[in-house]
Parts: sequence; structure tokens; C-alpha cells
Amino acid sequence: MSLYPKIFFACHTRHVRDSQTGWLLSRHQASVLDHLDEVDPITLNGLARHMAVTAGTMSLTIDRLEGKGYVVRLRDVADRRRVHVRLTSAGVRVRDASSVLDRPLVEAMVARLTDEERDTAIRGLGLLAAAAQAQMGERADRKQEERLRPERGA
Repeated sequence: MSLYPKIFFACHTRHVRDSQTGWLLSRHQASVLDHLDEVDPITLNGLARHMAVTAGTMSLTIDRLEGKGYVVRLRDVADRRRVHVRLTSAGVRVRDASSVLDRPLVEAMVARLTDEERDTAIRGLGLLAAAAQAQMGERADRKQEERLRPERGA
């Protein structure tokens, strides 16, 4: 498990630049965009819990992203105290154009490998990606089952 941090620190981006506006987003702000969808909103509190920050901290981040036009806040129609967040088209553009890894740094790292090492690395990454997809599917299935399960005592 000590291998990923070495790759991440060698190749990660520190900031994300919006190619249309030139605005710079922190890696944390870009990570928030990565957790949002343009169709299905998530509650601000749920997003904060998922990202292991306080609701206040997440609210400040959302304020900045909303000010730049990347997200919108929506009040819950059933409970006006609840706030949902979703991406705007500008947020989708920035999210889709950004990557946690800096492409030129990754290319330079891969160029250090022999052809055989590169093939082995790619095969290994393919296996990990397939396992990750399977795990994500299982998690989504479990969450769906939990949502459909009737509440106890109801």
C-alpha cells in the first residue's frame, strides 16, 4: 500500500485551471467537483460527511465554487433547511477536463520504463481498474438494497 503515495506525489497536480476563464481551483475544490453530478444533487451535509470535513468547511468551499459558477445550491422542497448541491455546465466542463495526475509527469515517469516493464505496468493497472469497477458496482448494489429495505419499526 506504500506504492500509490509515491506515484501520487511524483505526478499529482496541485491546482486545476479553468481553460475558459483562466481561474485557478485548488486540488480540494477540484476534488469537490469530482464528487458532484450535474443531474443528481447531493446534500451539503452528506458531501461534507463523505469528504470528512465539517459542514461549515464544506459550505465555505461551496460558496467559492458557487461564486465562480461551478455549482448551484438547491433548497429541498420537502425540508427547506436541507441544501442540495449539483454541478453547473461550467462545473462539468472543469471536472471533465481535470485530472488528479499531471499528464506530462506521468508520461515522463512511464518513459523511464523498458517496453516490457511498461507492458507489465499497464496490465497491472488494467487488473486494478477491473477490480475497482467490480467493487464500486457491489457498493452501489448494497446502497440500492439499503434504500429499498423498509425501515424497522415503521
